[in-house]
Amino acid sequence: MAPFSPVVISVTLVLVMCVLRINVVIALTTGAIVCGLINGASFETAVTVFSEGLGGGAKIALSYAILGAFASALAHSGFSSFLMSKMAQLVNVNSSGEKGQAADVGSNGKVKFVILFTIGAMAIACKNIIPVHIAFIPILIPPMIGIFNAMQIDRRLIACIITFGVIVAYMVIPMGFGEIFLENIMLYYLHANGVDISMHDLIRALLYPALGMVVGLLIALIRYRKPRYYKNTSVKKLKKNVVFFRKDFTISCLAIVATLVVQLLMKAIILSALAGFFFLSFGGVIKRKDSDDVVAAGFKMMALISFTMIAAAGFGHSLRMSNGINEIVRWLGIYMLNNKILASFSMLFVGFFISVGIGSSFSTVPIITTVYVPLGLTLGFSPAAIAIIVAVSAIMGDAGSPASDSVLGPTMGLNVDGQHALIHDTAIPTFLHLTIPIFLFGWIASVLL
Repeated sequence: MAPFSPVVISVTLVLVMCVLRINVVIALTTGAIVCGLINGASFETAVTVFSEGLGGGAKIALSYAILGAFASALAHSGFSSFLMSKMAQLVNVNSSGEKGQAADVGSNGKVKFVILFTIGAMAIACKNIIPVHIAFIPILIPPMIGIFNAMQIDRRLIACIITFGVIVAYMVIPMGFGEIFLENIMLYYLHANGVDISMHDLIRALLYPALGMVVGLLIALIRYRKPRYYKNTSVKKLKKNVVFFRKDFTISCLAIVATLVVQLLMKAIILSALAGFFFLSFGGVIKRKDSDDVVAAGFKMMALISFTMIAAAGFGHSLRMSNGINEIVRWLGIYMLNNKILASFSMLFVGFFISVGIGSSFSTVPIITTVYVPLGLTLGFSPAAIAIIVAVSAIMGDAGSPASDSVLGPTMGLNVDGQHALIHDTAIPTFLHLTIPIFLFGWIASVLL
């Protein structure tokens, strides 16, 4: 029976463990083993199946490590500190975040808007223009914590803005990670399973659920607009006067341009990050004696994300090998798929459950297209509607899963002083304000198109 399938039970277990603040890697590993045991496998077999799937996350983990090295090199150059110092001058507050400054600074709505807009723009740019993905977060956010505290900005709002930016960027912009998702994953698997849709029609269809995320973000802006006080603790200080040489600035800009050019020409994220790193290294911004330390710092910065992606790949492999996904779909076909409205809702709900367990939209699409595309065609859904159901089913996990890098990344940056929790301050707010709206808008659009 589908409600008691290995997939449902193991995903539920992972979510409960994460809510109880158990490390997400431990939760994913435990969930994968439990999935195998429920499916009737021995303990040794369950561990073996999980281990076999770990390699699927190795490429992603390596990509994040290289991106982390590039982001660390860019930070070492002083480029990010220079930008943050200019923002600090704009805000006219130091990073100590003294409570006495909060009233004056917090009353300046324009400055707060500039800060939030800048963070959102960086989230989008680092997904498409400068392909460092979430590696920008530990570079940009920790130095700003003092400013956030002084202005009493609710960090849950910042988490929603960052998650919104990194998801919308690849959802509707066919560049960088967006090109990978839209062309190499969505179009490839839709075409392979019999759906004839162009890139233009795909993006146009996904604009509807993207609009849902915009509405959700506006709600978050209203809900989290009230000041929230955080204790002043020891965090990375932000100096307002950063010594930054014109030569280093020029080379840093060239490195950013190089990453963009290589990305457009080669369509390879790892190569573009390497190009940027080599520009900084051979340009003299990164000294040879500091190179190992810079790379190690980048790897360390992305270690948790990388290990989580590896564990998520193993967990996803365990779910697939259990055949529980097909069982859920068959159960829906028997009991629930009597009309398009119910069919779309059911497929999106099951897709949400799968993607939340895996934590990666990129990994979810290949899993569900093999079942959802034939099912959608049989039920008479249009190519655009099928694309929406598949994409939204996959994307929902990015905004609401504790195993998602779009949730882990903001937490990594905002929790440098121990005052921002993964589940209660990032996963739940992003689920409420991004996952639910994209579900509703995607459901409505799939029925109407």
